[in-house]
Amino acid sequence: QVQLVESGGGLVQAGGSLRLSCAASGRTFRTNRVGWFRLAPGKEREFVAGQTWSGGRTYYADSVKDRFTISGDNAKKMLYLQLNNLKPEDTAVYYCAATARDSAATEVEDYDYWGQGTQVTVSS
Repeated sequence: QVQLVESGGGLVQAGGSLRLSCAASGRTFRTNRVGWFRLAPGKEREFVAGQTWSGGRTYYADSVKDRFTISGDNAKKMLYLQLNNLKPEDTAVYYCAATARDSAATEVEDYDYWGQGTQVTVSS
């Protein structure tokens, strides 16, 4: 099994920033790609950003491109999401996820392992 634990969420004003962290442990060798998703009230869980553990090409949802940055430390099995210029519509529970897929993974069903989530609330 792979365990994922997110941290770093909180309450921030519009225009502010947060940095989310995700610590992976267990059989992480089974995973190749990692990503961030979010779940807002009344909406379905949506893809935010993704990359391989080794870094390289990153990919983002259009709604967060140029505001959010995904990064990772493969040696420590840590994943990060820098959230800048936050907007009220970014309010959601943010989840870290991992998968064994070799190709880009942007759908919920692409991922095998999930964290418990961390709440991000952006006030206007």
